[in-house]
Amino acid sequence: MNEALISTITFCKRLKKLVLGFDAVKESIQKGQTQLVLTASDSSAKTQKEINYLCSQCCVLCCQTPFTLDEYWYLVGKRVGVIAVEDEGFAKKIIAHLKQE
Repeated sequence: MNEALISTITFCKRLKKLVLGFDAVKESIQKGQTQLVLTASDSSAKTQKEINYLCSQCCVLCCQTPFTLDEYWYLVGKRVGVIAVEDEGFAKKIIAHLKQE
């Protein structure tokens, strides 16, 4: 597993730049605050479809991560399938780490 990716996500959480859960992420996207959306590898097909559609409508990048719902629970303290990054710098770092995967 990519330790740099884990570190970046957990640091982003500590600085309160993450939004956790589908409804909260949806609201953040609609307000134009989201820079990047991350989904769990085992989130449902319906969730993937809905979040991808929403992101495409609002021109927000959506990436699937190698983490499962349970791994997100360990990383961010909540069992969620969708998280949003609201900081541009963190979003760029996470994208770079995901490309290395």
